[in-house]
Amino acid sequence: MKTLTELNFDNRFARLGDVFSTEVTPQPLEAPRLVVASEAAMALLDLDPAVAEDPLFTELFSAHKLWSTAEPRAMVYSGHQFGSYNPQLGDGRGLLLGEVVNEAGEHWDLHLKGAGLTPYSRMGDGRAVLRSSIREFLASEHLHALRIPSSRALCVTGSDTPVYRERQERGAMLMRLAPSHVRFGHFEFFYYTKQHDELKKLLDHVVESHFSECLEHPEPYHSFFREVLERTAEMVAKWQAYGFCHGVMNTDNMSILGITFDFGPYAFLDDFDARFICNHSDHAGRYSYENQVPIAHWNLAALAQALTPFIAIEQLRATMDLFLPIYETVWLDLMRKRLGFQTAEQDDKELIQRLLQLMQSSAIDYTRFFRELGDSPAERALARLREDFVDIKAFDEWAASYRQRSERESGDHEARRTRMHAANPKYILRNYLAQKAIEAAEAGDYGPVRELHGVLSRPFDEQPGMERYAERPPEWGKHLEISCSS
Repeated sequence: MKTLTELNFDNRFARLGDVFSTEVTPQPLEAPRLVVASEAAMALLDLDPAVAEDPLFTELFSAHKLWSTAEPRAMVYSGHQFGSYNPQLGDGRGLLLGEVVNEAGEHWDLHLKGAGLTPYSRMGDGRAVLRSSIREFLASEHLHALRIPSSRALCVTGSDTPVYRERQERGAMLMRLAPSHVRFGHFEFFYYTKQHDELKKLLDHVVESHFSECLEHPEPYHSFFREVLERTAEMVAKWQAYGFCHGVMNTDNMSILGITFDFGPYAFLDDFDARFICNHSDHAGRYSYENQVPIAHWNLAALAQALTPFIAIEQLRATMDLFLPIYETVWLDLMRKRLGFQTAEQDDKELIQRLLQLMQSSAIDYTRFFRELGDSPAERALARLREDFVDIKAFDEWAASYRQRSERESGDHEARRTRMHAANPKYILRNYLAQKAIEAAEAGDYGPVRELHGVLSRPFDEQPGMERYAERPPEWGKHLEISCSS
């Protein structure tokens, strides 16, 4: 384990030069205090969890102090936002402090969100508020616990710094971690500004640093794009399987590593609704739950366009055709596990789609249904769950098909229960739970957000005394409006 002063920085992205990022000094928060920290994320940096109690921890992650070997940089990129191209974006409220190499030889970006003005802040103030910082912290660590690829969150620091959004709030900073913060929009920026030499330099950096296995391929750039596509397809398949809605799938919010990135107005499904829109600013529903798959494909096409100087268009088109088959393979595998199946059968997709249609028409709680389906033997579980459905006849027909399918699986009830509980979380990050924790934190009580983080870090486990976090949400909790400022 290391102390805070022993972190080893190797700032590879900074060495690319001023064309790719701008040196910026983070602006400290007033009267900073630690809100919550993740021991699991700290372990990525080989940090002893006890260092979170050291005042230096809060000072470093609220920009009051800085490592001498850190090189804070604001990255430049562009992107398609709600389908329209924005020629210059960039780190408007975040800074890449540097890259830390842990004892395993892994590079982790330290990216401080809410660090103040940068050349890319545009009309903003470069700050983050407490509610948005808590939401991103909780989601990052919870998705990781759900085995969904995600950026990570080390800690949130609160402050007395006033920040103005829809109302006056208090500023906060989030320290997030990822092997890279390069986005699809990085490549778009250099492509559309016709800086092809710089585009190649960026491409070489990303391949060498994060996709080195592609260098063994006779066409490494093409191999790289295929790997990005596969990772993105797998990530979105996991989103869909667990009911996660990102809310703002702009190309500047898409990680080149295929990890969930830039959390804003996200939500997990409460009642199953394929048309669910979690961002109240998304009036046309571009980023609805059911649109996440085609939008991910669209975003990959935007990345492909930016790579046309280096990869043949025919190769890019052929690779794009792989997206839906890869997505469906991963999604079906996950949904089979959620239903307790160990084998694959030809009619499984139709059985799953029938269930989702029934859940849609009866507003069935998406997370609780699968957990309860595995709690008891299939016959008993189905008898209980049928009470929640409006079309009892249609559900009974589906249940009969499910029983027949389940009987072809090996193992007794206990084996089935263990298998299903390993695939179906008991605890999910519902918006109302996050909201209650945020309200407590805004009042100065950080206990609820820390407890919620602890529960969500073990979403598949039975946790005696924490059952209230698995209850059905109240009606008001299903209709919270979440905006990009959240």
